[in-house]
Amino acid sequence: MIRTETKVVLVDTVVTDKKGNYVRSLTAKDFKVWEDNKEQTIKSFSFQSDPSAPGGAQRRYIVLFFDNSTMGPGAQAQARQAAAKFIDSNAGPNRMMAIVNFGGVIQIAQNFTDDPTRLKQAVSGVKIAAVAPNGDASTAGLSKAAADFGARDMLLALRSLSKNLNMVPGRKTLILFTGGFPLTQERMSEITAAIDTCNKSNVAVYPIDVRGLIATPPVATLETPSSNPLRNAQAGLARAFGAILQPAAFTSGSLVQGMSFFQRGGGGAPGGGTGGGTGGGGAPGGGTGGRTGGTAPGGGTPGGTPGGTTGGTPGGTPGGTTGNTGGGRGITPTNTNPNNPNFNNRGFNNGGLLGPPNQARNTLIPKMPETGIDNQTVMQMLADGTGGFVIKNTNDLFAGLEKIGKEMDEFYVLGYTPPESEEGSCHALRVKVDQGGTSVRARTGYCNTRSRDLLAGNPVEKTLESRAAASQAGSVAASMQLPYFYTGPNVARVNVAMEIPADAMKFEKQKGKFQAEMNVLGIAYNTDGSVGARFSDTVKREFEDKKQVEAFQEAPFHYENEFEIGSGSYNFKVVFSAGGASFGKIEAPLTIGPWASQFGLSGLALSREIRRQAAMAQSLDASLIEDRVPLVTQGVQVIPSGSNKFGKTENAMFYAEIYEPLLQNADTAANVQVGIQFRILDRKTKEQKFSTGLMRLDIPEKSENPTIPIAEKMPFDSIGAGQYTVELEARDTAGKLATRTADFDIQ
Repeated sequence: MIRTETKVVLVDTVVTDKKGNYVRSLTAKDFKVWEDNKEQTIKSFSFQSDPSAPGGAQRRYIVLFFDNSTMGPGAQAQARQAAAKFIDSNAGPNRMMAIVNFGGVIQIAQNFTDDPTRLKQAVSGVKIAAVAPNGDASTAGLSKAAADFGARDMLLALRSLSKNLNMVPGRKTLILFTGGFPLTQERMSEITAAIDTCNKSNVAVYPIDVRGLIATPPVATLETPSSNPLRNAQAGLARAFGAILQPAAFTSGSLVQGMSFFQRGGGGAPGGGTGGGTGGGGAPGGGTGGRTGGTAPGGGTPGGTPGGTTGGTPGGTPGGTTGNTGGGRGITPTNTNPNNPNFNNRGFNNGGLLGPPNQARNTLIPKMPETGIDNQTVMQMLADGTGGFVIKNTNDLFAGLEKIGKEMDEFYVLGYTPPESEEGSCHALRVKVDQGGTSVRARTGYCNTRSRDLLAGNPVEKTLESRAAASQAGSVAASMQLPYFYTGPNVARVNVAMEIPADAMKFEKQKGKFQAEMNVLGIAYNTDGSVGARFSDTVKREFEDKKQVEAFQEAPFHYENEFEIGSGSYNFKVVFSAGGASFGKIEAPLTIGPWASQFGLSGLALSREIRRQAAMAQSLDASLIEDRVPLVTQGVQVIPSGSNKFGKTENAMFYAEIYEPLLQNADTAANVQVGIQFRILDRKTKEQKFSTGLMRLDIPEKSENPTIPIAEKMPFDSIGAGQYTVELEARDTAGKLATRTADFDIQ
């Protein structure tokens, strides 16, 4: 039996004339499509207002998304009145609508229906928000943190909702009622990720600036709390030990798991009620020819022109137009060690093959408007990146809504077969019409997202599976750590971090370059031998000359991956091979304790490395587009170590997440206090070598985020070489207590 497979990229395209009227008489010959500046042959074509066209009689799906966090009561009331009129004039059997509210957590007020009575009931009433993206972000301290917190969570909510819309057929229209928020360097990765996810799920975003003709400047809505002795003592502790991170400072857990930690969205279309939170969600969308775009705080000015400034560091010269894991930004090398995250050789990075510098942002993010600091910038980018448009500078919101409503059927669908490209690569799209006086709108790019089980169906996978099941030990030594973080009741995300000898990568010279490839398979076995979870991956490296290969081999190769699994006891095995008879094999027990949304702690991720905002955007863009979750707190990304052995002079730390469900309840959140202390104990004698004492965490008012990420430096200068255990204890004012430990060695 012979099977063939053809991938297709579908591009929804809207064409208007000089007066803004839709042009309906075009044929396939009138269009040209470019992928990465290379013209493609259009293989399929249809106009959706034609009832005989494929999908022409398909239902249209519209989401009315109210970003209550950026709208004052007056603007919100006006927006909801306009929305009610829009429902009256547009709801019908072929136009299904849903109502979504965001005020700190996402709420599906009404699932898709054509019943105007139910829709208008869901859209009525002014809602109170618990976050404020327009808090005074220029002010250091809690006000800035609260503003960043709100902005990130709003974009995460948009991302999660779009992911859940993936199973809804056809082009979806998301009308975003918002007051917007300023664009900052830290928010670029979230915008990249949001556009990527919308495109994967074929969601076009149409923002409406509810501020009307007069846009008032944002004002701070949260006050900095008064100082407290515990916090001052804690700051003194940080100074005493020269902490890289200020201990016990609260930042949004939204980057790690999303606002609605306990409201994971289900697969497929979003459910009714209050389901579908910003964390989790359905299976990543996309598939063949799916729409694309990517979240977490990035650093630096948007890509715009390749090689531009990125977070204060000059961007590297872009390579080709294709790459692998959906790209990062260019980073000027600060050393020559290819295993260091700041090393950038043709866009390659640890943990996978990255595309050219700035690739994800250059392909997915449209050119930034001239008013780069205005609240409308984010609106314009979301619209341009997904094929929508912005309604702004008008007090007649209903007229703007009617303009959006008229576009439901006024788009062409162009299909082409894309060139072969690496998994994870991002590609720029451009559409042109050979007819003067026309304006064309289409999404700006898509990403060929890497699979979580890349080797599925490959003969290599069977070989690795056999080696995992056999009793034979591997011939290549390596180390591994398995910190885990809860993503829902009795469900955790396990972060796999490994240190592999660099010479395990076998380089061969091909076409004038040195190339190597390593296949990785991870399997978590249940106690009965069945498979509880798995992942597979291929890691590639390519260097120009032998000197770069030798530099790469000077330090262990750091590898990371992740998978989700339920609470229970497992035997986790990882097998890796670069081909031939040699292979590596590591196994370790993995126990995920039961957890049902009570006060609790994640596992502890040991680390020797952080990436600050300007440098971490490269890995954040790639991770988020791949739907991976970086460990982020206080404006830095913490890189989990694959080994628990540290040198005396290394800057070692640990990362953890505290889960406090009382923060989700407005009645209890105001009085909640959370404190932590960590101790270092001799592993054999249990003698205490160091203790911080109890330290109180600062939590922004009206947080409603139950996830609190923290990072703490371990003071190696106060203890000598030996074998130790770090113990983290967290407690709250309700008397709840949680403890986690991790073993480590100082050499």
